[in-house]
Amino acid sequence: MVNLDQAIAIAVKTGKVLFGANSTIKNVMTGKVRLAIISSNCPERIRLDLEKYCRLSGIPLIVSPRNNVELGRVCGKPFAISALAIRDPGDSDILKLVRR
Repeated sequence: MVNLDQAIAIAVKTGKVLFGANSTIKNVMTGKVRLAIISSNCPERIRLDLEKYCRLSGIPLIVSPRNNVELGRVCGKPFAISALAIRDPGDSDILKLVRR
């Protein structure tokens, strides 16, 4: 089984990952990402927007069990991250988490 935290960390190091709610929403709307991830305490307005646009674009959305500070730490960043988008997973097998 794929560990979400490890898969995110590998994707950040080897792939193309966008951080922040605004850039995540913008890129989901244009369909340029393969996967969106939000923190467990993501603000409701952002969560609802992302759920709607992901559904319309057919992009999978994962709600991480981590809060925004912990998600930032998993990504190796010194700041809180409430939403991120995976454009290219790199060496990560994170997309196996959402394959149906």
